[in-house]
Amino acid sequence: MGDETSTSVAPQEQDSTVRAGSVKQQLSRLVLSSLRATVPDVEVEPMVEVSAKFADYQCNNAMGLWSKVKGSGTSFKNPNAIGQAIAKNLPSSDIIESTSVAGPGFVNITLSNRWVAQRIQDMLVNGIKTWAPTLPVKRAVIDFSSPNIAKEMHVGHLRSTIIGDTLARMFEFSNVDVLRRNHVGDWGTQFGMLIEYLFEKFPNWKEIGSQAIGDLQIFYKASKHKFDNDAEFKSRAQQGVVRLQGGEEKYREAWKKICDISRSEFDLVYKRLNVVLEEKGESFYNPYIPQVLEELNNKGLIKESEGARVIFIQGHQIPLIVVKSDGGFNYASTDLAALWYRLNVEQAEWIIYVTDVGQQQHFDMFFSAAKMAGWLPDPSEKKFPKTSHVGFGLVLGSDGKRFRTRSTEVVRLVELLDEAKSRSKSELQQRLNENGKIVDWTDEELEQTSEAVGYGAVKYADLKNNRLTNYTFSFEQMLSDKGNTAVYLQYAHARICSIIRKSNKDVEELKMSGAISLDHPDERVLGLYLIRFAEVVEEACTNLLPNVVCEYLYNLSEMFTKFYTNCQVVGSPEETSRLLLCQATAVVMRQCFNLLGITPVYKL
Repeated sequence: MGDETSTSVAPQEQDSTVRAGSVKQQLSRLVLSSLRATVPDVEVEPMVEVSAKFADYQCNNAMGLWSKVKGSGTSFKNPNAIGQAIAKNLPSSDIIESTSVAGPGFVNITLSNRWVAQRIQDMLVNGIKTWAPTLPVKRAVIDFSSPNIAKEMHVGHLRSTIIGDTLARMFEFSNVDVLRRNHVGDWGTQFGMLIEYLFEKFPNWKEIGSQAIGDLQIFYKASKHKFDNDAEFKSRAQQGVVRLQGGEEKYREAWKKICDISRSEFDLVYKRLNVVLEEKGESFYNPYIPQVLEELNNKGLIKESEGARVIFIQGHQIPLIVVKSDGGFNYASTDLAALWYRLNVEQAEWIIYVTDVGQQQHFDMFFSAAKMAGWLPDPSEKKFPKTSHVGFGLVLGSDGKRFRTRSTEVVRLVELLDEAKSRSKSELQQRLNENGKIVDWTDEELEQTSEAVGYGAVKYADLKNNRLTNYTFSFEQMLSDKGNTAVYLQYAHARICSIIRKSNKDVEELKMSGAISLDHPDERVLGLYLIRFAEVVEEACTNLLPNVVCEYLYNLSEMFTKFYTNCQVVGSPEETSRLLLCQATAVVMRQCFNLLGITPVYKL
C-alpha cells in the first residue's frame, strides 16, 4: 500500500468521557478531533474500521477529504498528505501505540498492548456491563412473536420469538429501555365464529369452563369447518363479531375465556424459551383507532375508494385500506393506532417489528403513511423516532419445502422443543456412559444441561443465519458438536471453565492481585478480539442482525483454541495472566450466550 511513515503516540490518561463506549467509538472521537484540526472548514464524520492486515484499526477519511478540498487552494498535495496530517493531529492517547500512513492516505492505527490488557482487566474487576455499547436511543419498542389467539404457534412464530428476544436482550444490555410487545391477534373476525360455536356446542360453557374447549386447535378447526359449510352459522358468526366489538357482556366473557386458554398454550412455549413479553394485543389499540383516523382524515390523507376508506401511497399500485367497505377496521388501522400510541404515549424513539419477509409490503406502505402524516422524519435524515421492519425467511424441512410434520400441517412448538431436549439428553448420557463420567452427574444436572443444550441448539441454528434467508431445520445438524453449532460452543465454554478449575487458583483473587500481559502473538490476537465485543454488539443492534453476535462468538472460540494450543496456561510462568485471559474469554462467551437467550453450561 505504498510508503509508510510511522508515528508514536505518547501514553496519557484520558478523561472518563473519552473512555466511554466501544474501542471503535473511542478511536472515532480521537479521529474526529484530528479531522477538526486538519480540515476545520469541512464537516466530516470519522471513518474508522477494523483493519484486516496492516494494523488493528484504520482511518479511511483521506480519499474522501481530498475529493472535497482539491482545487480549493488547499496546501495538501494529495490524499497521502491529508492522511499524514490526520495521523499527526491525533490527540496524545494511552489507547494508541503507533500510527502509520500508507498508500492514498490510509491511517493505520496500532493499539497499545498495555491499554488492551488494562481494558480486559477493568472488565474482569468491574463487570461485562462496563463494555456495553452506547446506542443513540433511550427507549425502543420491539414488537415480536405476535401469534393469533386460538391458532397454533408455528415455526414462523418461533423465528419471530427467538429473533425478537435476542434483539431485546442486545438493546437492554446497551442500556436501552425496551418495551417487549406481544401484539397478539385477539380481535379478528374469527372470534365471532369461535364464540358462536362455543355457545352452540356448550350452552353451559361457563360452568364447565376450559373443558368445554379442550384442545383449542381441534376446537378452532371444527368451528372453521362449520363456518365454511353452514351459511346460517356463518351469518350468526359475522353478527357475533359485531356484538363482541360492540361490548356485549356475554360475548366479552366468552372472548376472554378463549384468550386465556390460548395464552396458557403460548406460555408453555415462552417458558421453555425463557422469553418474557408484555401483551398488548389488537384489542388494546381498538379504542384509539377512531381518533387516529380522524387525525389522518383532517390532514387530507384518507380518500374514498370503492366504498372503502384508503390512503394512496406513492410507488404502490394498491392503496392502504384503513376502513373496509363494510365499515370494519383491519391490520392497517390497528397498526396505525398502535404506532400513534407507541410514539405519543410510550414515547418510543425506535419501533421495531419482527415478522416474516412476506409482510414487507404492508410495512413499507404503513411506514409511508406515518411519514405522510408527519409522525416520522424522512429516513434520509437519519433522525429519530424511526420504525424498522425486521423480516425473516422461512424454516424449511429436509425436502426443501416449508417445515411441517407428517401428521399435521404445522409443527407444535412445545413438542419440537421437547424433542430437542430429549435428543440432547440421550446424546449426553451416551457420551457420559462411554467415558465413565455418568457417576459424577446428578439427575438434576443431566436434566438442566440437556435443556440448556437442546433449547440453545434450536435458537442458535436459527440466529446464526442472516435472518433474511431461509434455513433448513435439522436436529442432527443443530445438535452436532462439530462446526458452528451451539453444542460446539457450549463445549468450548465448558472446557475453559475446566482449565480454570484444574488450576486450583481463585480467579476472583487473581483478577484483583494479578495482571494481564499480551507478549505472545496469540495472546494479543485473543485480547484484541475480546475488546471488540462492544462494537460487535453495537453493529448487531444498529443493523438488527443477531447473526453478527453468533459469528463473533464462534470466531472467539476458535481464537481461544489457537491461544490455548500455543500458550501453556497451567504451570507456565505466565499462568496468572493466561488464567485471567481464560476467565475474560469465558465471561464474554457467557454474555454472548445471554444475548442469544442461551443458558451456558459449565461442564459437559
